Amino acid sequence: MPSSQHYHISKIMSLIITLNPNSVLDIGTGFGKYGMLCREYLELWDGRKKYSEFLRRIDGIEAFESYITPVHRFVYNNIYIEDALKIIDKVDFKYDLILLIDVLEHFEKCTGRSFLEKMLQLHGGVLVSTPKKVSNQTDAFGNEFERHRSQWTKAELVEMGKALWINDRISHISYLTRNENEIKLLKKRMFVRRIVSRHGGKLLIKLLNRLR
Repeated sequence: MPSSQHYHISKIMSLIITLNPNSVLDIGTGFGKYGMLCREYLELWDGRKKYSEFLRRIDGIEAFESYITPVHRFVYNNIYIEDALKIIDKVDFKYDLILLIDVLEHFEKCTGRSFLEKMLQLHGGVLVSTPKKVSNQTDAFGNEFERHRSQWTKAELVEMGKALWINDRISHISYLTRNENEIKLLKKRMFVRRIVSRHGGKLLIKLLNRLR
């Protein structure tokens, strides 16, 4: 499906907002949900004067062209319509954050492992969400890329790099990076968000900026 579970949207977006990336690559855009949410919550809440003068780079990769709509064209700076395994080496940009939301299960295990390894080498960090129990999904809407081909364990993801985990009953959700100090800083920022969230956005932004 060109979609993902609704249960964990708030958890994933809270993590993205805490990371506060200036550039995002959404791999497997599907319906475009996370591109839209990133554009909304990383841009519109920054005190701007102009509605659509976007300052952050949010790009997407989608292998199935039929999924792309005018909404995608508005939300994403660039959309690469090709198999992610083929196009990724042609993308000449280092992103702060890679989104792999319900994507890994569509790769064969060895392919997914090497792809994730490459993302961690070339980019700032990778936010992964993949089902704990993968369904027997075949093609959807005539899209062969929708087939489920692998199921991942927490231990397998931990092997890939330093990880921060978000508790979820349906999916493994983690932020992976090769930078251990980044994980420590991210934990501090998440702690601050929990402590001051009830006191309003201005105080929250001020404290988070001190932890950059």
